[in-house]
Amino acid sequence: MHPATQPPRAIRELPDELISQIAAGEVVERPASVVRELVDNALDAGATQITLRLLAGGVRLISVEDNGVGIPAAELPVALKRHATSKITSLNELESVGTMGFRGEALAAIQSVSELSVLSRTASQDSAMRLDGRSGELQPAARAQGTTVEVKELFYSTPARRKFLKTDHTELAHCVEAVRRHALTRPEVGFAIWHEGKLVEQWRAQTIDLASGEDLNAQRMSALDRRLADVLGDDFLENSISVHYQSGHVSVVGRAGIPDAARARADHQFSYVNGRYVRDKVLTHAARSAYEDVLHGQRQPIYALYVEIDPTRVDVNMHPTKIEVRFRDGREVHQAVRHAVENALAVPRANLLMANALQNHELPMAGTADRSGALATPTSPAWPQANWQQAAMPLAGTRVSDIGALWQSTPRSHLPAEEQSTHSFAPSALHTATSPTPSLHDAALETWPLGKALAQLHGVYILAENAHGLVLVDMHAAHERIVYEQLKTQIDAQHISSQPLLIPATFPASAQEVATAEACAEALQALGLEISTLSSKTLAVRTVPSSLAQGDAVALARSVLAELAQHDASTVIQRAHNELLATMACHGAVRANRKLTLDEMNGLLRQMEVTERSDQCNHGRPTWRQLAMRELDALFLRGR
Repeated sequence: MHPATQPPRAIRELPDELISQIAAGEVVERPASVVRELVDNALDAGATQITLRLLAGGVRLISVEDNGVGIPAAELPVALKRHATSKITSLNELESVGTMGFRGEALAAIQSVSELSVLSRTASQDSAMRLDGRSGELQPAARAQGTTVEVKELFYSTPARRKFLKTDHTELAHCVEAVRRHALTRPEVGFAIWHEGKLVEQWRAQTIDLASGEDLNAQRMSALDRRLADVLGDDFLENSISVHYQSGHVSVVGRAGIPDAARARADHQFSYVNGRYVRDKVLTHAARSAYEDVLHGQRQPIYALYVEIDPTRVDVNMHPTKIEVRFRDGREVHQAVRHAVENALAVPRANLLMANALQNHELPMAGTADRSGALATPTSPAWPQANWQQAAMPLAGTRVSDIGALWQSTPRSHLPAEEQSTHSFAPSALHTATSPTPSLHDAALETWPLGKALAQLHGVYILAENAHGLVLVDMHAAHERIVYEQLKTQIDAQHISSQPLLIPATFPASAQEVATAEACAEALQALGLEISTLSSKTLAVRTVPSSLAQGDAVALARSVLAELAQHDASTVIQRAHNELLATMACHGAVRANRKLTLDEMNGLLRQMEVTERSDQCNHGRPTWRQLAMRELDALFLRGR
């Protein structure tokens, strides 16, 4: 019977059990939802070891054991009531919540669709107490300090919900993923997962010694790196870069994967806000936009980013599962995350590899004995008394057909006093007059991350030798990135100029577009756009960035407004600028099949070492590859 044909019913209050079952529909989607809520409670209780036991993927049994502070016996019956919690007591605490849980409805919702029991003991109790959720009976039991929550026969009272569950293996995978997300942000807590009596995953607690005298933040970052390696694998740590950034109220730490480690799926993207795993469009868009210049095609970057922000500036009470958040100033967070990842990716990876090798004593340091037994003096200059600096390159002259034109020798008398007084070896120094002498050969290998040029292959690739082995460089792709970054630097140093349109471009707009144009007028002006409201359904574009004046003003305005509405920030203008600069850089870079001298090859290598994002070309393809000696030995079966 259609609802409209049914006789009208009287309005009445729903029974408590039905209310809890409705709430369970929001909170408890599958066994993994129960696991997430119970682990949240264990972490809030100060646990340092959490053990999860499952049967049938969590459908028959979910048991979460912790060694936290425990629940007093008198509070156990209250804990199972709806909206009962120890986390908050007032609106002020709700607006600045710092715990994982706070809604006070998880246990009541879980109890309404399962058989639940709670076993807990505090430090002051002589024995533990066990509460049966169905009967309300409280009995003494044996247990050390902490809490064990058992959930049996999930959805037994709502068979229709149980039919929507997947296979045991699928549900187990979701439960493991739920614990893994917690483990990635709490390295000081140990986690163990058992299924059908077998250990599935175990991540041991990483110790942080407060009495050691070492820097606490450094210890925490080291513990976090070890946990990331344990959970995501050593490859994640090897193929990612450390992120440290602070801006205003927002700090961002973690690790961002190198472009070469990008995956087809976004399954290695972890974002945390104040220790809470979240799925947020602002954070996702910010991180993805930081990879625009270096990622090829539709590949997905990998990262684990931890955002710390004043709790009063973020609302975590907008979704029952607390997996979505809302920022008071989304643009501030977006810029912080984007700049954090961009800055980390900007450092040439060759320099990082060399620095790590020196730190791990894999390569000789300056001042140590060379292969001939002589002692290299670290203060002696590595090349002649000439300073080389990059010539300014105006936008009008973007076609650089000769790499030598990028460099000019500057007489020392024309240099600033501070540069005349210090002449020590720097990676950015370039000597294009003579090749490094044989006596400097070892020093070049040890000091130059990309090594010394050996030859050119088919006019396309440069072969170089460094301390690790053989380096292959795509000549055109590398120079294209160098020219591109130079153009970007020049553009960034200038204010985005606007050009008024002779005739404003009007277009029909949705209510959201009109509201965004009015609310984000300052942000639009900073992007070089002026969009005014003609009516409740019409907008007019009056000014556009000068460099994009020949484009479609309406399409540009719509794209910017769409991003502002969805992400509180827009990179449309910057993307459009960068596309123009990338085209100019492509035409200005050296072409394939052009013969370079050894001096020109070395000049290109040295400039790659000091150019941001030089590991990828403008289209996201790699510019160089390293073949280590062990890989070359394997090709020829050496040592076997």
